Amino acid sequence: MHAYRTHKCAELRDSHVGETVRLSGWVHRKRDHGGVLFVDLRDHYGMTQIVADTDSPALPILEALRLESVVTIDGEVKARSASTVNANLPTGQIEVFARSVTVLSKSEELPLPVAGEQEYPEETRLKYRFLDLRRETLHANIVKRTQIIRETRRRMEDIGFTEYSTPILTASSPEGARDFLVPSRIHAGKFFALPQAPQQYKQLLMVAGFDRYFQIAPCFRDEDPRADRLPGEFYQLDLEMSFVTQEEIWDTMEPVMAGVFEAFADGKKVTPAGQFPRIPHSKAILDYGTDKPDLRNPLIIHDVTEYFKTSGFGLFERIVEGGGVVRAIPAPKTADKSRKFFDDMNEWARSEGHAGLGYVTRKGGEFGGPIAKNHGEEGMRALYDAIGLGPDDGCFFAAGKEEQAAKLAGAARTRTGEQLDLIEKDAFRFCWIIDFPFYEWSEEDKKVDFAHNPFSMPQGGLQALETQDPLTIKAYQYDMVCNGYELASGSIRNQHPDLMVKAFEITGLTQADVEERFGGMYRAFQFGAPPHGGMAAGVDRMVMLLCGVQNLREITLFPMNQRAEDLLMGAPSPAMAKQLRELNIRVVEQPPKA
Repeated sequence: MHAYRTHKCAELRDSHVGETVRLSGWVHRKRDHGGVLFVDLRDHYGMTQIVADTDSPALPILEALRLESVVTIDGEVKARSASTVNANLPTGQIEVFARSVTVLSKSEELPLPVAGEQEYPEETRLKYRFLDLRRETLHANIVKRTQIIRETRRRMEDIGFTEYSTPILTASSPEGARDFLVPSRIHAGKFFALPQAPQQYKQLLMVAGFDRYFQIAPCFRDEDPRADRLPGEFYQLDLEMSFVTQEEIWDTMEPVMAGVFEAFADGKKVTPAGQFPRIPHSKAILDYGTDKPDLRNPLIIHDVTEYFKTSGFGLFERIVEGGGVVRAIPAPKTADKSRKFFDDMNEWARSEGHAGLGYVTRKGGEFGGPIAKNHGEEGMRALYDAIGLGPDDGCFFAAGKEEQAAKLAGAARTRTGEQLDLIEKDAFRFCWIIDFPFYEWSEEDKKVDFAHNPFSMPQGGLQALETQDPLTIKAYQYDMVCNGYELASGSIRNQHPDLMVKAFEITGLTQADVEERFGGMYRAFQFGAPPHGGMAAGVDRMVMLLCGVQNLREITLFPMNQRAEDLLMGAPSPAMAKQLRELNIRVVEQPPKA
């Protein structure tokens, strides 16, 4: 007999009744029924009920053990009585009568329970992550994550992609976040950077003649944490293709992403491949108030600025005269809602840092509220008819500078959809956001800067860079969005050295700067670079959506806390003086914060 087990804890069935077996695992739960002890024994695969009574020498040993102790049980498989069968457990038709027990490892008193799904403080969960990972839901999420990655790899390989590994120690690059720097011992005063993404390397692979690259790539960014992005590191499905248009990339990746989601959706609806809507960035901002729209929400925002150019509602009229806009967010079938519902929405907007959210009520065709009273019956009817609202539909209004109004309107659309229970349930709704702006105005630096990826191809090429207002130039750039989350971002790349230099010159860099910062790519483009493009999809966000959780910590093995600390391993930690000397580094003490 095997030293530890003849079967795993999820294997035994009624066909094994009468057999002598050996199981090993953790003591998950204990139930003492007065001379009869029931123990749920758990391993990675599942659970088996163990029984010990006064006839078993295992009883006193099991009674004395704390939960989560590790044991080996020898015993006989018995059928449960009909009244005690557990239909929710794969092994629920049998139990194992313990003849002997070997204690492999005793557990101390637990700092958090493993059985059950009780909420526990984050610091405790992360400090004792090895215990947290034993809990059923988190354990299952981690297994599911691995399965999702495996399925993704399989689908990429099936359509002709090959996985290549790119360097982890590299040069600093402008991916839009802070780099993690690694000091070089050999080259005093110089630093490597951990890659924010394999962007330059995957483009160089295309120049080197590799056609379809992919990688489940680790990426490192020194960013502040948030619910949908962990501090430090994350993983992405990174890919690149040569001799390709952006439409071909979309057509190639829709079956992959839809297929992965369908495989793990547990019956939820998934947008079919070939049917992902393609929404221009400017339309997304207008219709949804965001470039990450949740298409499960049926509400569409409308630009009603024209209706308030001349209006009895002076506040909106003055905003429009000053160059602002007014956006309308429908609130359908709200005739039965009290004024408090609308006032609460206004208070919510103020609590989010906005000036407020205007509203109009309507019941049986009768308008209500200050905006309607001042704007007038005729004006309100014309506005309602134009945007398709009915006699029992309310409406919210966001007014201000275009960017501010869009942001408030988008947030109000989401909250209205939630409050009115309009969000489609049990569905994954995908779309592409396309035609992103190539440049944007940086208020902080008072200059034009890249809106997203600096290596994207501008629409119109060199001529556009030389003749157009930079802020009007679009990029061959696109995002894949699902249920309000940006799942992937990509572009057709700029492979012309002269165009590359011109693109950076508009942001204030010189040709010398480009050659110094991006010398590898700049040189490569001078020796025959194919047209190429690709994208990167966030593996962590894919898993988060498919597991139905709201925080990446619920699908990650050993995450850091909100202060970017690894409480389990004690990182970051001070370096020893010898290490610092070898690296030619001196730590400068920071003055205490006031």
